[in-house]
Amino acid sequence: MINRVFIVDDDTLTCNLLNTIIEPIFTHVEIFKNPREFLALTLNAEDIILLDLMMPEMDGIEVIRHLAEHRSPARLILVSGYDSGVLHSAETLALSCGLNVINTFTKPINIDVFTCLLISLLNKKTQREFASSNNDKASQGKFDFIPTEQDLRDAIDNKQLILYYQPQINMKTECLHGAEVLVRWLHPEFGLIFPDKFIALAEQTGLIEQLSEEVIHLAIKQSVHWQKLNRATRLSINISAQNITSLKLPEQLRMLVKKYEIDPSMIVLELTESALMDSEVTSLDIFTRFRLKGFQLSIDDFGTGYSSLSQLHKMPFTELKIDQSFVTNMKQEKESKAIVETCIMLAHKLHMEVVAEGIEDKDTWNLLLAEGCDVAQGYYIARPMPADQFDKWQFKG
Repeated sequence: MINRVFIVDDDTLTCNLLNTIIEPIFTHVEIFKNPREFLALTLNAEDIILLDLMMPEMDGIEVIRHLAEHRSPARLILVSGYDSGVLHSAETLALSCGLNVINTFTKPINIDVFTCLLISLLNKKTQREFASSNNDKASQGKFDFIPTEQDLRDAIDNKQLILYYQPQINMKTECLHGAEVLVRWLHPEFGLIFPDKFIALAEQTGLIEQLSEEVIHLAIKQSVHWQKLNRATRLSINISAQNITSLKLPEQLRMLVKKYEIDPSMIVLELTESALMDSEVTSLDIFTRFRLKGFQLSIDDFGTGYSSLSQLHKMPFTELKIDQSFVTNMKQEKESKAIVETCIMLAHKLHMEVVAEGIEDKDTWNLLLAEGCDVAQGYYIARPMPADQFDKWQFKG
């Protein structure tokens, strides 16, 4: 059955942009600026709908209601430039109505992540054909590399993933506090590939567990190396929401740090705030066992997700990481500054350390220091770097 993609959006610029991205991947693309015309179609499970929530005559929620009433089997991608909270509410509504929501995007859409998602929705044969065609074009210098599931699987199997480290500084002492671990893909033909090109693909194809396992192994081996040099460094490792559904993960990590004789408190596991919405009971089980085994837990991108204060209280986090969008804008926007101040106060009341990421200048550093922020991260301090550069790096604040 042929994949059909339907763009339901009243904005001409957005429709043109989406059509430009989709057409090289899916041959059948239709644009509907009037949702009522779209709803007259008969849909199947292979169809993909890109639905904007903000439309004048019939909004996206009404479309969701209609799709639910007709038990649409199509795959749904929600798009909105209005408000992330509204987008999340719409996603929750659609899922509760039994619709197959595969992703959501805020405008402006991240083109790389969106493209990776589309490719992951192709069947495997079509993925290979598309990759072959695209790689021919890339060799002509006209197109960027767009990885497929098999490309990423090969990268993991062939040890092409490498780690970069972004320093974190104790704001009071200006000494090294630790480093965030950031994965990169060193492709033999296309060079260094950043995670926005392949993390979404890993999550969509189920490879995120293998990818995370490789990252954790690489990070712990690096930690062992630094420990032997008497440069033990606390490492923060990002964990996908899909990773926390594995009840075996805490014990697997415990065995790993035991094998390499690493202090588990030197490992911080970072999870984004929005991921807390899924499988709360399972998350609470896994998080509590992580803490019992000595690992630190960080709630990342705080302020952009949807966790309630009760969830923040239930989960045994040791660190709160303020989202960089608020940190970056706190000089210009009093609202962002107020959010940062509130996050710091809340975290300290809950006996959590506060990390501010996205610090790009001295003025922002000074504002955060005055508010009592504990740890700083951002380009003002240093960009992510390979381990050998990290070894030589010193903070010059």
